Amino acid sequence: MERRYTKPNLPEKTCAACGRPFAWRKKWTRDWDQVKTCSDRCKADLRRKGKVVPE
Repeated sequence: MERRYTKPNLPEKTCAACGRPFAWRKKWTRDWDQVKTCSDRCKADLRRKGKVVPE
């Protein structure tokens, strides 16, 4: 069964690249456990710097 989130109680994570908090988005429904960065830009920054994303 799929979890349902409402705006006041969306789960949050901290971005591995910039350190800012970011909230769950509907497009991440299936992949929320694997999401480590807040944006494609941060993901690219990690790749450029050669950092390994902590799991």
